[in-house]
Amino acid sequence: MATITSGTTATSRTERSAVAAWLSQLTVGKVVAQLALLLLVVVWTVPTAGLLISSVRDKDQLTTSGWWEALVMSESREAAALPPADTQVEENGQYVIRGEVFSADSGRTVLRFGTSINNPSEAAAGETLDLRAGGRITVNSDGSFEMVSDAPFEYDRARIFVVVGIPPRFTFQNYFEVLTSEGIGRSFINSFTVTVPATVIPILIAAFAAYALAWMNFPFRGALVALIVGLLVVPLQMSLIPLLRMYNGIAGITGGASKTYLGIWLAHTGFGLPLAIYLLRNYMAGLPKEIMESARMDGASHFQIFTTMVLPLSFPALASFAIFQFLWVWNDLLVATVFLGNNEGQIVLTARLRELLGSRGDNWEILTAGAFISIFVPLMVFFSLQRYFVRGLLAGSVKGG
Repeated sequence: MATITSGTTATSRTERSAVAAWLSQLTVGKVVAQLALLLLVVVWTVPTAGLLISSVRDKDQLTTSGWWEALVMSESREAAALPPADTQVEENGQYVIRGEVFSADSGRTVLRFGTSINNPSEAAAGETLDLRAGGRITVNSDGSFEMVSDAPFEYDRARIFVVVGIPPRFTFQNYFEVLTSEGIGRSFINSFTVTVPATVIPILIAAFAAYALAWMNFPFRGALVALIVGLLVVPLQMSLIPLLRMYNGIAGITGGASKTYLGIWLAHTGFGLPLAIYLLRNYMAGLPKEIMESARMDGASHFQIFTTMVLPLSFPALASFAIFQFLWVWNDLLVATVFLGNNEGQIVLTARLRELLGSRGDNWEILTAGAFISIFVPLMVFFSLQRYFVRGLLAGSVKGG
């Protein structure tokens, strides 16, 4: 027994020592960083989860309650017309009318009911109320009711008002409606047609420019770097229309069309190049200088160094920018609308989903399902390249192979 007690005490001491060592390693900076990371995860996860839950909810429940109430029974006020007076039957000296507010297999439940629109929750289900037209009425929770009167019923029209409890309903009808709508498949392909070249072209151009700015000596190199940094703060909205007018003027001179894929490729390339050059230049400038000097001593040209050494080592930076550019172009609506218009054969997915919303934009079930479909592809791209994302953003530090 003493041996067991001694072993248990030693184990607890070891655990306490491990906890104390872990606490001693924690600093204010680490705690703040971890809390900030947790906050970012919550800020990103909660809206995404809400969007997913809303996309599979019944459209009637979606408009009356938030996604956080998806598992809670919702309430709805309804009016039901009572059967005509000639349907009454005489039973044991009383006149009786039976019926149903709604069918028993609807899944709904009567919570309360009333005889006036001003007080639809006057009585609970199963209780009895006096009718204005004479007699009494009892409404059960399953929707069935019974009207009883000592004298024959004589009324032209009568109604009751009920508060109905509706259980949570989930359906894929919203996705079916979006995916089967006319033109959605073509718009999906159009988005890939726009996004893939608009991601690859600026990477190709920026890689060459970044290497030149990082490892080649030429006049005004510092001024070019400063100019590129300044272009990062130019608002897209300010330069969009001048670029469109310039492109249309060139297209008119050359005899080309104004609303083509080439125009939007060039536009996204121009808007993405400053960030791409800045990011890649910082990364390439942080590569070990000894490797470059050894290659030059062996007689390698700048092009050989760039293609055989710098590009393979810069793949994390290329992947991180590819994520940025792909997400931006895929989710873009403004540039696509300006440079492509609403041509049926070229309309992208975001523009198509906008049309599905209607003129009032009140089709929330279409909005949520369409939005989740549109973010599915970017999510796959991000998760497939996310291991390179952080490495690519740490530009300027010492990097290994």
